[in-house]
Amino acid sequence: MSPSLRAIPGTQTTPKSLTVLGATGSIGQSTLRLVEQHPERFSLDILTAHDNVEALAELARRFSPRQVVIGNEAHYAALKGALANTSVEVAAGEEALIAAAAAPCDFVMAAIVGAAGLAPTLAAIQAGRTVGLANKECLVAAGELVMRSCRQSGATLLPVDSEHNAIFQVIECNHNDDIEKVILTASGGPLREMDAQSLTQVTPEQAVAHPNWSMGAKISVDSATLMNKGLEVIEAHHLFSLPPEKLEVVVHPESIVHSFVHFVDGSVIAQMSPPDMIIPIAHTLHWPERHGFDAPKLDMVSIGSLHFEAPDHARFPCLGLAYDAMKAGQSMPAVLNAANEVAVHAFLDKRIGFTDIQRVIGQTLDSSSPQGYASLEDIQSIDAKARRIAETFIT
Repeated sequence: MSPSLRAIPGTQTTPKSLTVLGATGSIGQSTLRLVEQHPERFSLDILTAHDNVEALAELARRFSPRQVVIGNEAHYAALKGALANTSVEVAAGEEALIAAAAAPCDFVMAAIVGAAGLAPTLAAIQAGRTVGLANKECLVAAGELVMRSCRQSGATLLPVDSEHNAIFQVIECNHNDDIEKVILTASGGPLREMDAQSLTQVTPEQAVAHPNWSMGAKISVDSATLMNKGLEVIEAHHLFSLPPEKLEVVVHPESIVHSFVHFVDGSVIAQMSPPDMIIPIAHTLHWPERHGFDAPKLDMVSIGSLHFEAPDHARFPCLGLAYDAMKAGQSMPAVLNAANEVAVHAFLDKRIGFTDIQRVIGQTLDSSSPQGYASLEDIQSIDAKARRIAETFIT
């Protein structure tokens, strides 16, 4: 088990103070739902958003945090005006966001989507906070830097993604030497049964219509291409110090089993729960304890049966591209992530087709070479260069 996922003894006796980075997104909103259910266990210190002034102001009035931060400085005056009759402090800009992430608190929920979440999440880690990691791109783009920072600062990193949270729950009291392999499950997304020719005609509306999970547009498209699972494999590689050959993916349409852990003695342990992100969020917020809350319950009789199948790499090659980048190491996962973000946004803007996403990523990887990195600035430079390369393939 990674040293950043260490057990903390004791029982909570006072409310945990929370900072929620990305409070207006789906993970942030689910986090705040739990806070409302357990006001005696949590207090909100800081809430942040990037552009959604109205939603952030409404949350500030509802929860009365000490401070709110809007990432886009152009919205500072609007947010300040909206909260003029409250005691809530208002700040804006990237520096304010990073300062908020590093500010003293008991728990930071890192839920900013994409590479934009890297700098504030890293700031929270370097400050030694307990961080609920809901941003997989941090470990994909800068896994070595993030995990090294955890070791140096003593930060605790708790995985929020359902698959990684499942693995953590299974192996928390075991040793890596006991693990034969880990299998992450993938729903297969809304296009799982579509033939190769039909995939070329997929619209953004079809790609974001996930059958099981309620997610943002970018993550939903990643699920449809299976890139989401590729990013999660890279994340698991860093979180649990497991080599690529010990990480596998199985398609599981019901999204009930979130991961399997195979042990060397032949035992296989799975974590199961309904497909609702509030469950792993609650696990990280309450950890190392468990507490009941208003959430869907698993009824195996009504489910009846579960199905599993191998991923189709021919129709969904993004998963293979992620494995290639992970095995190449160094800067290549960051290049993969940057190219994917560019390609997905181009698809959502209807500038390229669905199957062009994999083409843009592959061409960007082929045009890049592995290089080492030692700092956030190095990663940001690698990311920017990869985005420029990817844009040249948007045709």
